[in-house]
Amino acid sequence: MTLIKQYRFPITTIFAMVVIFLINKEIGIKAIKITGHSLKEMLLIVPPIFIFLGLLDVWVPKETMMKYMGEKSGVKGVVLSFLLGSVAAGPLYGAFPIAAVFMKKGVKFRNILIFIGAWSTTKIPMFLFELSALGAKFAITRLFIDIPGIIIISHVLCFLTNESGVKKIYENAELI
Repeated sequence: MTLIKQYRFPITTIFAMVVIFLINKEIGIKAIKITGHSLKEMLLIVPPIFIFLGLLDVWVPKETMMKYMGEKSGVKGVVLSFLLGSVAAGPLYGAFPIAAVFMKKGVKFRNILIFIGAWSTTKIPMFLFELSALGAKFAITRLFIDIPGIIIISHVLCFLTNESGVKKIYENAELI
């Protein structure tokens, strides 16, 4: 029974896809193809991220992470968070396991939010694509708007999240 409870979402999804397939085969086949494509993409992206996480966890001591990205890291923590998020590869869901490892290593909550914001909006490959496809004026303007925007959003989120909420987030990261 606990196995069914644990996997209720995938079971419900498979059941819904079977129902869709029985009602309309064309839409059912399309849904199966989209699901297969998404699963394939995840299987290609998630293992390298977890290898990176294992290396990060073993190779980088907690003290080093706290020194460069912890509570007393100041501007260097913000800059490092931006750099790590900007050079990252892969979809946004890849940032969250890394953020969990950062939490275990004592990285400041604001720097984690900046890292996730940078991962989602300031990636170097995306910037290079925008330069070539949309022009330098657009790409540079968007980047100069996004950077302060990420910092402002991280400050607002830190202000809105009380200390006990942040503590609970860090405790949940330890369970992963």
